[in-house]
Amino acid sequence: MATPRLKDKYTKEIVPALKQKFNYDSIMQVPKIEKICINKGMGVAVSDKKLIDVGIEEISTITGQKAVPTRSNKDISNFKLRANVPIGVRVTLRGDKMYEFLDRLMNISLPRVRDFRGVSAKGFDGRGNYTLGVKEQIIFPEISIEKVNKISGMDITFVTSAQSDEESFELLKAFGMPFATKN
Repeated sequence: MATPRLKDKYTKEIVPALKQKFNYDSIMQVPKIEKICINKGMGVAVSDKKLIDVGIEEISTITGQKAVPTRSNKDISNFKLRANVPIGVRVTLRGDKMYEFLDRLMNISLPRVRDFRGVSAKGFDGRGNYTLGVKEQIIFPEISIEKVNKISGMDITFVTSAQSDEESFELLKAFGMPFATKN
């Protein structure tokens, strides 16, 4: 099996460029993407249990890896929520599947967003991780619009080994993340 395109790009282009830019002593100090976590909260699934199965199928189709339901921790009467009831779907990608998903996200899915001007650079958490929200799951070509009965969004978190937001920003930018330019 061939290595993903972005994995080769990381080792051959991104590592030397970031090593030079931040004056690292060793290539082991260069930040890398450790994992990508995709989370889809489905609060309406409290009343309709089939939505969780649909969400699991959609996320599994998009990522190529089996998604698992997330469950509520405690009872909340205002939301008619009981403990241990499925209320969302999540999946964590690592290795080759992570690089392949990142490639498809940046080059195919994000450009399909209506009026796309780039992703916000404000999604960093202060520890080098970046989260972006997707409003519609139909931007992914794996999802057939005819089969979608409810449009829902998801959060995509990039967990990096970067020590700061600046390092993480440069890492994702080097991969080709289309950050919005400030005008």
